[in-house]
Formats: sequence, structure tokens, C-alpha cells
Amino acid sequence: MTKLELFEPAMCCSTGVCGPSVDETLLMITSAFEGLSKVSTVEASRHNLTSDPDAFVKNEKILSLMKENGKDSLPVTLLNGEVMKSGSYPSLDEITDYTGVVFMNQEQSSSCCGGSGCC
Repeated sequence: MTKLELFEPAMCCSTGVCGPSVDETLLMITSAFEGLSKVSTVEASRHNLTSDPDAFVKNEKILSLMKENGKDSLPVTLLNGEVMKSGSYPSLDEITDYTGVVFMNQEQSSSCCGGSGCC
């Protein structure tokens, strides 16, 4: 099983719809992880520094990155325990590379995937 973990900076919410403006990247990440939750071969989890600080403390790689680079190292993407990306969120193409799950845009997904966003 593929294990994909995302360690995110402190935020009030993970969806990107809080505050004065919508963060499109967070919306995309939220949708991608919701799609991955339905894939039996992928274990995907998100850890927010505000709501899940224990996950940061318990992961030596995350602790090391944060000691070296501080909060600028976040977000961090781990694939099967290995750091794949640090300092920015993964793109959909990168998530596809990591997991093998292909994500479609809304126009494509409505015709081939029943509107779920991933095939």
C-alpha cells in the first residue's frame, strides 16, 4: 500500500475557504485527498500543525526539516516515509506520480468518472 502524508503549516482550516479569500491550492489539495480516501491502495493523510501537532513531533524527518528550515519547510509531502517535496504543496501531476491515481478536471470527470474527480 502507498502511504502519502502531507504535513501542513498552522491553519484555521484545511479547506482554504476560511479568511478573506479562497486559496485555490488548498481547495485542490482537499479535493485530491478526499478522492484518495476512496482508493483502497492508497493511505493518504493530512497533518495540520494547529490541530495535529503530535504527528509533527513523532516524525523524525519532519522534526529535522523544521529544525533546519523552520516553518518555511512546510508543507512537506512524504511518500512511504520519504520526503518528496518541501516548502510547497504537490501538484495533481505529482500526486499522480506518487500514487498512480489519475485526477481529471471537472469536464473530463463528469464523462468518465461519474463526477468523482479521480479515475
